[in-house]
Amino acid sequence: MALTFKGFSYLLSIAFLVFCYFYGKTLPVPKHEIETQFEKATFGMGCFWSSDSLYGAQKGVLRTKVGYSGGSLDNPVYRNLGDHTEVIEIHYDPKTIAFEKLLNLFWNNHEYGLTTKIKKQYASIIFYHNDEQKETAEKSREAEQKARSNETIITQIFKASTFYPAEDYHQKYRLQAHKKLASDLGLSPTSSKLLQTSYVATKLNGYLVGVGGSKQFLEEAESLGLNDKQIQYVLKYVKENEGGGLSC
Repeated sequence: MALTFKGFSYLLSIAFLVFCYFYGKTLPVPKHEIETQFEKATFGMGCFWSSDSLYGAQKGVLRTKVGYSGGSLDNPVYRNLGDHTEVIEIHYDPKTIAFEKLLNLFWNNHEYGLTTKIKKQYASIIFYHNDEQKETAEKSREAEQKARSNETIITQIFKASTFYPAEDYHQKYRLQAHKKLASDLGLSPTSSKLLQTSYVATKLNGYLVGVGGSKQFLEEAESLGLNDKQIQYVLKYVKENEGGGLSC
């Protein structure tokens, strides 16, 4: 049967709509940069892989990076830390999350070292960046000690000193285990600066191990610049790991 001009026009219109749907819409772009004023918080609380995920998925946390601090050795590395401690540096929006909330997470998520003396690498330390943080940390420690009257908290409070970023393979360690996802987001094991500063990397490093939960993830997934396939991939792991503990 011959195709009429009207029929041809109809098919052409359908083809155009299909083309626009698959190719015409704007593709999502991973959100690496976020322009928000921030303050810093630095904690030593055991192995830094766990704290990197713990803080990364918190609302108001913009960036995290792990490294070494508190010692006298210049340019420490994992195999030669000297007297440094493994720490996490957090960039957070104080209008969204308070320093007190970060401290609450600190007290309740030590893998070891909070009440048991351990080697300096995994020591429990709060590094303050200003007098207000120092005062808040001291009051918080006092309150925590009262709540744990049958234990002795050995957490120390020091003024923040030089922070030395850890090696690339330590940064966003949980995310890097998902090599295809990380690669698609432009995050390779050698892109050290981006692994330390990327907003989407910070968030996914927590979500992939269940921190934050599926509801929170779905609320902000599109704002992270993920496509539908990436959202479903991450959601699968959020659901699998939600409610589980964090350990190194």
